[in-house]
Amino acid sequence: MRTLLLASCIAFLAACSHAPPRNPMAQWVESPNHDARRPTLIVVHYTEQDSAAQSLHTLRTGNRFGPVSAHYLIGADGTLYQLVADERRAWHAGAGSWGTISDVNSASIGIELDNDGHSPFADAQIDALIALLGDLTTRLRIPRTHVIGHSDLAPGRKVDPGPLFPWQRLAGAGFGIWPAADAPPAPEGFDPLVALRLLGYPLDNPSATIRSYRMRFRGDSADTLDAEDLRILHALTRHEPVPAR
Repeated sequence: MRTLLLASCIAFLAACSHAPPRNPMAQWVESPNHDARRPTLIVVHYTEQDSAAQSLHTLRTGNRFGPVSAHYLIGADGTLYQLVADERRAWHAGAGSWGTISDVNSASIGIELDNDGHSPFADAQIDALIALLGDLTTRLRIPRTHVIGHSDLAPGRKVDPGPLFPWQRLAGAGFGIWPAADAPPAPEGFDPLVALRLLGYPLDNPSATIRSYRMRFRGDSADTLDAEDLRILHALTRHEPVPAR
């Protein structure tokens, strides 16, 4: 009897530990019409540190600006670490926006890559990233096009994952966006700033936004657009939707 009672108490406590928080001011009348909050965006970063071990410490404590975290860290050798559960809000994006998403941390998965910001990304690391993106987009039902860089959501404030990040390789694996090589020139009257906004870029500082766009699609940090940029932006926005909450 004592064993049965103990087992019943353990089962009760276990059930309570998984029960949703309830407001004591209200009478609980549960509705089945709900689900878990789901991220709709994936943000790629680089750590700008010297090793995965150093970054694991930083992501569990903080840097000079305060506590930081990410859902995942991928080492240069392809080792994958998870630091925050997918359904929880990690502190990786900071101030910025993408499309209609103004609180990016609440709507995204953050992936840090062990990279000093000046070196090419290792093949094993990108292979691991592509495998992780396949898992996340499938399991969490995140559109495969909704993979961006930290610099995309925070132009002028952030530059990671930087001009050396292989966005075209990711697009070849089916993640993010990349213009078709045979896309035609942009038509007369095409507005590139409207196209940048349609992609999701914030336009508070157009020059900074152009630099972020150029870093991703042209591999430099110029703050002016040429005919090739107009062709690229026209190709990217012909079918690309803006991420929404």
